[in-house]
Amino acid sequence: MRNADPPVSAPVLLLATACGVLVANIYYAQPLIALIGPDIALSPRGMSLIVSLTQAGYALGLVALVPLADLFETRRLVLTTVMVSLPALLLAAAARSGLAMLIASVLIGLTSVSVQMLVPVAARLTPPNKRGQVVGTVMSGLLLGILLSRPAAALIAGWFGWRAVFLVSCVVTAAMAAGLRLALPLCPPESRLSYGALLASMLTLPLRLPMLRVRMLIQAVSFFGISVFWTQAPVYLHTNFGFSSFGISGFALAGAAGALVAPLAGRLADFGYSRQATWAGLVLVAGGFVLGWLGGERHSLALLVAAAIAVDGGVQFNLPVGQRAIYTEAPELRARLTGLFIASFFAAGAAGTALSGPVLALWGWNGLCLSCAALPLLVLGFILVRGAYAPGMAPA
Repeated sequence: MRNADPPVSAPVLLLATACGVLVANIYYAQPLIALIGPDIALSPRGMSLIVSLTQAGYALGLVALVPLADLFETRRLVLTTVMVSLPALLLAAAARSGLAMLIASVLIGLTSVSVQMLVPVAARLTPPNKRGQVVGTVMSGLLLGILLSRPAAALIAGWFGWRAVFLVSCVVTAAMAAGLRLALPLCPPESRLSYGALLASMLTLPLRLPMLRVRMLIQAVSFFGISVFWTQAPVYLHTNFGFSSFGISGFALAGAAGALVAPLAGRLADFGYSRQATWAGLVLVAGGFVLGWLGGERHSLALLVAAAIAVDGGVQFNLPVGQRAIYTEAPELRARLTGLFIASFFAAGAAGTALSGPVLALWGWNGLCLSCAALPLLVLGFILVRGAYAPGMAPA
């Protein structure tokens, strides 16, 4: 019988909390654009740019800034990036014009990539037999930050106005920077490449590392699904169940329970069950969309809540397993691997957001759910038939 796992250490909990706080900055504006736009004279098209430019800044930071952790001491790099985010958040809170808000959006997205510099730190400071569990805990904090940011922003804006959201975020981010300054150890770089050579090397990594390719595919399909779900579920709930923004916030809080499975997934990977965890994650995502279809057919809010938990849980189930796998394959490349891995499924998520509207208009809610249920099952079938997934799921 295995000994009971030791409690999660304070530094790991700090990293998980920091990930949640920092990643939330990307998503605060999403439920607020209808409030922000009229206040600063932005057109409907301009309002959508607030979200898309934040995402563009984040994508740029994943490729341009996160790999710097392979060249520079990580604590200093993280703290510098976090501190630069503070004036960006203040600019958003004080913006009186569309241009100022859009500039702030790009900078908020760009500097929020500090969260992806912290995940490799957690892996680096953890022995291999506990790496999956620790990465899972940290990634739970990250996903909870994503899922809770929207309802938190809606609640704060409802009470104090949308500008208060960015002011509160600035204060919380500054407090988190102070905590990281005290708790993060020095993490010297592991590469002596020039910055140009570092970026060029990233182009070849998917060709060199088959595990990275497969893990990128799995997480891209999963994140495509979660983006589709959380883009259209609020619209569906508003239209068919009469939900207000507060009701949708409660629904998002219920769905956030799915993030709690990440440490379990990481623990399974530590025990050598990466294959089974991967299969379970893909089946959970597919099953979540089947529950969403049934919820639409039966007009059942309970089934839709279960769908949200399953979709979130499936995505989160595979994330720590995938990161553990790629970090084990090439530990000296953790920062570059993180940038590529996250950027790949972030792009898939953006595609899911963009395609969800046309698919919903063409096939309706039920067709949307069934098509999204088919994608992870197709990927699961591919990796089972090919039998080529062993490198990506072999225990370390």
